[in-house]
Amino acid sequence: MTHKSGPGPAEPVTGEDDRHAEPVVVRGTDLRQQLRWVPLTAGLAALIIGLGYIAEGLLPALYHRRLRGLSYIAPGTLANLTRTTDVIIGLLLLMLSHGLRRRKRRAWAAVMALLAVGLIIHAGVGVVLHHLYPDIPLPRVHWTEVVVSVALLVALYAFRRQFYAVGDRRSRWRALWVLGSLLAADIIIGLTYLSFIAKLRGTPRFEDRLQTVVQNLAGFTGPIQFAGSPHFVETQLDHFGFLMGGLGLFTLVVALFILLRPAEPAGRLRAADAEHIRKLLDRHGDQDSLGYFALRDDKSIVWSPTGKACIGYRVLSGVMLASGDPIGDPEAWPGAIHTFLDEAARHAWVPAVIGCGELGAEIWCREGNLTALELGDEAVVTVADFTLQGRAMRNVRQMVSRVCRQGYAAEIRRVADIPTPEIQKMIRQADSWRGNPTERGFSMALGRVAGEEDGRCVIATATQDGVLRAMLHFVPWGSDGLSLDLMRRDRSAAPGLNDFMIVEVIKAANDLGVKRISLNFAVFRAALERGERIGAGPVLRAWRRILLFLSRWFQIESLYKFNAKFCPEWVPRFVIFPNTRDAPRIGFAALEAEAFLVWPTIEIRRIWRNLGFDRFRRRLRLAVKRAPARR
Repeated sequence: MTHKSGPGPAEPVTGEDDRHAEPVVVRGTDLRQQLRWVPLTAGLAALIIGLGYIAEGLLPALYHRRLRGLSYIAPGTLANLTRTTDVIIGLLLLMLSHGLRRRKRRAWAAVMALLAVGLIIHAGVGVVLHHLYPDIPLPRVHWTEVVVSVALLVALYAFRRQFYAVGDRRSRWRALWVLGSLLAADIIIGLTYLSFIAKLRGTPRFEDRLQTVVQNLAGFTGPIQFAGSPHFVETQLDHFGFLMGGLGLFTLVVALFILLRPAEPAGRLRAADAEHIRKLLDRHGDQDSLGYFALRDDKSIVWSPTGKACIGYRVLSGVMLASGDPIGDPEAWPGAIHTFLDEAARHAWVPAVIGCGELGAEIWCREGNLTALELGDEAVVTVADFTLQGRAMRNVRQMVSRVCRQGYAAEIRRVADIPTPEIQKMIRQADSWRGNPTERGFSMALGRVAGEEDGRCVIATATQDGVLRAMLHFVPWGSDGLSLDLMRRDRSAAPGLNDFMIVEVIKAANDLGVKRISLNFAVFRAALERGERIGAGPVLRAWRRILLFLSRWFQIESLYKFNAKFCPEWVPRFVIFPNTRDAPRIGFAALEAEAFLVWPTIEIRRIWRNLGFDRFRRRLRLAVKRAPARR
């Protein structure tokens, strides 16, 4: 999904003098700040009313039965249906209250419909039945709940423009598909229960079994009668009704959750966007070492009105997550930021940025009324100032010498200078070293090696006796810089091989026309460094202990120590977010984007291959090919 505002990338801007043609962007009222109390109050009211409906459905003894007159018409059936309806409406209101707080248009429409249905059932049906059947007593109406429901209905309609957030169109079809699949599964379970578990009176037809299952899913009783003693019949009826009612409620809740959950459009970088981004990087790529990572295939793009700046992002867990500074002319960054924030508000996404530079953080906070927090530091090595001499570089110097004595040799080349078959062989061998099939990285990872348009990238390889043992991949940083993308090595290779390769890349920098190299990003580097100094306060020491504990899973300390060995220049990086209450959600989305948090998936192909079916399929194909020749 690629969103474009204004002319977009269709008309690239050329010339240095055109940068002054950027118009002053005057942004309208921030949608996120309009009457914030309205969605919060509406969500709280829906939550309270939902809890009331659930209490009345599950604990009818606490309340006067509203539709007790229905027992004159259909003993037990409609009265039980009313209790089931109370629970369902209450659960749906609980789920929809979160959507109201996020200004979701679908949640607003659903709450309006549920409140209207609740009022009709509890305040309207009983009065109508009393006039049609005078013997039916007039039901007791809880006027407090009625007044609250009516007030909420009127308020929601009056402030309907405050609920503007749109959803993903694909979620409608996905919710419909899930609803149909779960209903089919519920019907199969119900028919199986009636056919093999329950004791029925007589031999009912399949149509009667199906009708009974469907009606019990909705809270009704069907035409089938159970056999046995009265107590046993009542027990079977309760068990079957509880089973089917629970399945029906689960199906409805899951389908509604999928319909209302935050839209997560699949990121896809279009060829036209990628082409224009490369042109912007040629002119302004020196500003940010993370700029080239905007060319990830799984990122979507928003453009400034003039097309002179853009922002790459992904949507995860309802967070519109960008990385690094905007791409392009800094004077056009406010326009791209406004477009980004408006797009986030239109979909009720939480806007956030990770790995932003100091200049970008200042503009983000000024233009978007956001908050910045220092996330860590990026290690940047200046080639002209780097040396292996001195006490500070003793460890690196010893590791490099040890690796050289073991017969390792390094080769540093541009991707465009490496033959395609050789690159493919290197990639296959490097993939075999990976212990986890999941590729980590988002803010400082390209997600691919040696793409068609990535000829300026640099690959450094280390071999021992002609055998590939390690590989590093760097992406361009403007015209005279490199940014480290990935590091892979054979687990049986000598320790310090990565140190050796980085030193070799620095030595070859002059031949490549490179003056600066960006290494790994050290999260919370300042806290780790200051927390171990003499005189550090108890809070800083406690924070350092927490980071050391988390390093068992996220390599926080190891990356910091690896970078510090090269005596780099530390460049601060920031995370940008709206407010503190959104921080846990943004952290969760960032972990998911960087692939530190991966949802479990069933890899059908791997299971198929492990069971031997892949080999069987190849043999079958070979036999089919040989069959005509034998004939």
